[in-house]
Amino acid sequence: MDRVWRVLVNPRAGRRPAAADRIGAVLRECGVGHELAVTTSVDDLRKHAVEAAIAGHPIAIAGGDGTVSTAVDAVLGAGVAEPPLFGILPVGTGCDLLRTFGIEPRLETAARHLLGDEEYVIDAGRIEGDFGVRHFVNVAQAGVGAAAAETAPRFPRRLGAARYPLAFAARLPGFPRVAVEVTGARPFSGEALAVIFANAQFFAGGWNVAPKALMVDGKLDVQIFTTLKRRAPGLVPKIIKGVHLGDPSVTRRNLDAFEVSTAERWPVEADGDLVGYTPISVEVVPGAVRLKI
Repeated sequence: MDRVWRVLVNPRAGRRPAAADRIGAVLRECGVGHELAVTTSVDDLRKHAVEAAIAGHPIAIAGGDGTVSTAVDAVLGAGVAEPPLFGILPVGTGCDLLRTFGIEPRLETAARHLLGDEEYVIDAGRIEGDFGVRHFVNVAQAGVGAAAAETAPRFPRRLGAARYPLAFAARLPGFPRVAVEVTGARPFSGEALAVIFANAQFFAGGWNVAPKALMVDGKLDVQIFTTLKRRAPGLVPKIIKGVHLGDPSVTRRNLDAFEVSTAERWPVEADGDLVGYTPISVEVVPGAVRLKI
């Protein structure tokens, strides 16, 4: 099948502005049929994504995980009847979704995956709070990690993926470890620093935060971190390697729906973008997206 992809470019993604000419050249070299549009704002990206999905066009997102998430959220929020077909062209700071599929997050590598007929139907997550509704496809969280995602954009773009660990180190000392309740099957109640709910396996530029997460099981991999703040830095290397699940300060659940409430309002992020604050309700949207991998 010869597809013509609607390629939506986020020119603000990555350490340097994404060059549309380079993206087009790579796609032509790979023989990928495409129509390229450089978006001018988040609202413009959302508008282009919804229009393409309604028209039944496959959509390739040139950006990072946040750009992909924004486009998916727009399309799912618009109530398009058929699960949309998305491809990913990684030019952003964080391009972790591809890592779950063992694909190197390089533009040239990912562009070749737009060829052929193979598709992968994946779940999405849906977060609801007083901010409204936000869908995500990779990893979302509440707590100190979300605070780091809130702070990371304040660091220079040239630092790339290093912005997140730097922001984590900056926010940890003053972040409140508070009473948390997570409802659902096998509910949790206790003090914690973070609650992560993962659809895929990697975030923060290669941290293997959810090595057992599956994108096709109708569940989210929920992890509650009860570690003391002084011990949190020692847990980070384990998270990066994906060997933290056996740590006694990590409580893990597989849930299709749950609520998170906290004694103090915590920030919430989805795929690297701050979306609001707790309390929130979260659920899986099974088979929400067709992914070209």
